[in-house]
Amino acid sequence: MTSFLRWTIRVHKWIALIVGIQIILWVAGGVVMTVLSIESVRGEHNIAVSAPFAIQPANLISPQSAIDVLELDEGVLEVRLQTWQDQPVYNVFRLDGSSSLVDARTGERITPISEETAVAVALSDYAGDPQIEVVEFFAEPTWEYRRPGSAWRISFADGEGTRIYVSPDTGLVTARRNDRWRFFDFFWMLHIMDYEEREDFNTFHLQAFAVLALISVLAGFVLLIIRMQRLVRVEMAKRKLKRSTPQSTQS
Repeated sequence: MTSFLRWTIRVHKWIALIVGIQIILWVAGGVVMTVLSIESVRGEHNIAVSAPFAIQPANLISPQSAIDVLELDEGVLEVRLQTWQDQPVYNVFRLDGSSSLVDARTGERITPISEETAVAVALSDYAGDPQIEVVEFFAEPTWEYRRPGSAWRISFADGEGTRIYVSPDTGLVTARRNDRWRFFDFFWMLHIMDYEEREDFNTFHLQAFAVLALISVLAGFVLLIIRMQRLVRVEMAKRKLKRSTPQSTQS
């Protein structure tokens, strides 16, 4: 056995031992991600379809009036006319990306919303007539929410562990979570090896394990080629020996 072959076997063995478990987790994560539909993970099957709502421009206040209600000193990035809870509203975006809702007919400021309004928003967003299990408020983002800012969390007793997050500052549904999402998210964490934020797939240890896995695979291919060459040489030697051996004649 040559020194190159011994070195290749050693590299393949130890690297495979180090990255083997992670390779299994990568494969398991890939299986989970292909088996579970992304629509069910996102809870899209439980999203209510909103009926079209006609806005009458003649009955609305001006966008400038909506800005004046908020008394913004830092300036405005955008004012968007949209429907919210079957009523026309102005969604006023600040330069920092945050926004507030103003009733487009009365000029009343809507956000931040109360617990009662957050529940109403969640119920209108959920298809069917589910029972609410618990309503919670989080001043800081949770590991499950992963959005900037505070949020109301409305949990439903629907057998799927559905949780709808509503932003008190925008009055909008900002996230939907369920048991499938949490199961998916666990394997996503293992797959990208980001055990804290669960969003960064460019971490150093992921890159290091990926390089080690590639080296292990390449070493395995080298060993396979060497073994195949040996098998071919052995088979050719057998055939050569067979041709050179005289056949016994029947007496």
